[in-house]
Amino acid sequence: MNDVVLRPGEVSLAEWRAIYRGASAKLDPASAPAIAASAAAVERILARGEPVYGINTGFGKLASVRIEAGDLETLQRNIVLSHAAGVGEPSPVPVIRLMLALKLASLAQGASGVQPATVALLEGMLVKGLTPVVPAQGSVGASGDLAPLAHMAATMIGVGEIFVGESRLPAAKALAEAGLSPLTLGPKEGLALLNGTQFSTANALAGLFEAEVLFRTALVTGALSTEAAKGSDTPFDPRIHALRRHAGQIETADALRGLMSGSAIRASHLKDDERVQDPYCLRCQPQVMGAALDVLRQAAATLGTEANGVSDNPLIFPDTDEALSGGNFHAEPVAFAADMIALTVCEIGSLSERRIAMLVDPALSGLPAFLTPKPGLNSGFMIPQVTAAALVSENKQRAYPASVDSIPTSANQEDHVSMAAHGARRLLAMVENATAVIGIELLAAAQGCDFHAPLTSSPALESVRALLRGKVPHLTDDRHFHPDMEAANALVRSGAVCDAADGAALPGVA
Repeated sequence: MNDVVLRPGEVSLAEWRAIYRGASAKLDPASAPAIAASAAAVERILARGEPVYGINTGFGKLASVRIEAGDLETLQRNIVLSHAAGVGEPSPVPVIRLMLALKLASLAQGASGVQPATVALLEGMLVKGLTPVVPAQGSVGASGDLAPLAHMAATMIGVGEIFVGESRLPAAKALAEAGLSPLTLGPKEGLALLNGTQFSTANALAGLFEAEVLFRTALVTGALSTEAAKGSDTPFDPRIHALRRHAGQIETADALRGLMSGSAIRASHLKDDERVQDPYCLRCQPQVMGAALDVLRQAAATLGTEANGVSDNPLIFPDTDEALSGGNFHAEPVAFAADMIALTVCEIGSLSERRIAMLVDPALSGLPAFLTPKPGLNSGFMIPQVTAAALVSENKQRAYPASVDSIPTSANQEDHVSMAAHGARRLLAMVENATAVIGIELLAAAQGCDFHAPLTSSPALESVRALLRGKVPHLTDDRHFHPDMEAANALVRSGAVCDAADGAALPGVA
């Protein structure tokens, strides 16, 4: 995997995705003059002797407290140590690597007043695979992701812990072994590292990238379920969707029609089929999944903008030597985007579970009860459908919008917060739930198609069935079901199902 060269303000979603997937990241050297100019501006601002928030004053409610020149280094170190107050399990390493890259690109835009050495250390940690241990909980998504980013900043001054490969080391030791030196923070630098939405944005982007895989895979399993139930592809006729005009709906219908093209199963019931219309879980896939695609793309646009922005405070403007205090650290855009992603993940899983329920019901599917040749003696897919229902219900509870919540903090100085961190953090767990639902559907749909032998599905879907059958054999009699589900989930999670179905023909988020 090639290194990503971060061009501050111009990084694509594909590049952020590559970093999340494991690519290393380096800063475009062309950003050096802006970084140096910003640091020099802070020195000139200090030389004026005026009180400037975050540079020679206290923070938050303590902004009116003037800090003497001799205490400025201590001030910046103290804010890092005092704010490193997160709790919970460590955040996933890929998410925190992405957070580091987001912070690096933000600081390199020359509006935060940090020294070149600070930017160089962040870059060095990324390149050498040093990932701060960052507790997952503690941010309300306003005044920046203070606690998570403080844990990151603490490792940069040699405090806290760092993941290096499979090891978890004291920060000072990890830096030393990588040939890096801890920082002594200068004026404004502690605050610049702590302020910003990079923790929330990294989690939201991670959720977006995993939701994209989920969405595309659910199109494949939805088409396979339609085949298993001998459903009609007439609802995917492009003329229907052109009349409604939604881009996502049109593309989704095209993809479903393409996935089923050339199916002998489909051809077998083009005539003399007693059914007039399929259940909504089959017939309305373009409408539901298309809407999900449109919403995911809207969330992607918001997060792409956020990832390329500067959310520090105060912001430094070297051309006028001003430090302007504002509210760019408020993560409301990220909170809204995360809520949108959560809704789509919930609906993708919900529609899939309805298809599973349809397949196991002989009155609806025309297949053997619970997809087993010997119902009664065998339970077949009875309980996997229950598991899918449980996971969908859990995701419904998690999908409640985080952005509508707020709780005052910092002695009411920060009286409205976004809850973006919580809203974004839940996404990976929600996707994992929905992944298991899609995995169950993959098993059930393939099992249903098995009953139509010797008829086969389309080339694309037969490729998917072959992939699955290489891991999981047809279910003739009851066996330990959990390993089958784990194998299917792994195929869904990895994107292998999309690849087997010619993923290039499936719509994506960006």
